[in-house]
Amino acid sequence: MPPDAPQPRRGWRDYALLLALACCWSSTYPLTKIGLGSIPPITFISARSLIAAAFLFAVLRVRSVRMPVDAKAWKLFAQQQTINSTLPFLLITWAQQYVPASNTVVLASTTPIFAFLITWGITRHEPATLLKLIGAVLGLAGTAVIIGLDALAALDANILAEIVILIATISFACATIFGLRLTDYDPMVVAAGSLLFGGTVLLPFALLVDHPWTLRPTTEALVATAAMGIVSSAFGLMLFYMCLTRLGTLTTNAQGYLRIPIGVGLSVLLLGEAVPANLALGLVLVMTGVAAMTIPRGHYRKWIDRLRGNKDE
Repeated sequence: MPPDAPQPRRGWRDYALLLALACCWSSTYPLTKIGLGSIPPITFISARSLIAAAFLFAVLRVRSVRMPVDAKAWKLFAQQQTINSTLPFLLITWAQQYVPASNTVVLASTTPIFAFLITWGITRHEPATLLKLIGAVLGLAGTAVIIGLDALAALDANILAEIVILIATISFACATIFGLRLTDYDPMVVAAGSLLFGGTVLLPFALLVDHPWTLRPTTEALVATAAMGIVSSAFGLMLFYMCLTRLGTLTTNAQGYLRIPIGVGLSVLLLGEAVPANLALGLVLVMTGVAAMTIPRGHYRKWIDRLRGNKDE
């Protein structure tokens, strides 16, 4: 769709999908921490992907929906999974050995900004307005405040690892843009095919590196892996492609900021972590940024006109 084309009307159900996506992917933070307690990273990522794929294939069978068998479709699934999951998650997993979690969250939250720059400077597939850029910057500022401003002071301590995280976020941004190529397929089909590819590709590396048959994972880790596979990977990826179709690239990326306060809340609830001191201020910045990125320009104009009308009265 060209940038100057009329934008489709969005309803509350579309934004409810965005919130649901943020909730699904927010569970990644606490569930990963629980799972990695006794399961190595490669095995953990492969297992959750294969569990998610098996779940989606079972649902597709109940729905009597068939997977495509042509090479073109599976090539798209493979390409999308590589840039949206396999490559960035492996990069971030390596980098987190040298970069604190708080810094990783802040750096990973630059995805909406990269998506804006790519959209504005290269693809121009949808309007990249100044308001959306302001929203992306406000959301990043709110994320930094929630995680802690002292996290920013520690940046550049491990510059190579931090650059690797930024490369991963650029990969995420590209995935939200190139994922539009898959809008002709059922979102559940795309999610199932992508997850099957991702889990299968990593499985040989998990067998060679981690020797999973020697592992003794805890019950909590197994439950976390299964929950992450079904909730975060299966439902999350399906909702991701639904949001891309209905809301577009830049608005879908706004869920990255919504995930921060939701993820913090889940960490407090499930892991007993302390409530960040600057949570209230960070939430205000995050929600303002999300509003700027998601609410159509026409709504702002209507509100301004109403305010002007009330003042004139």
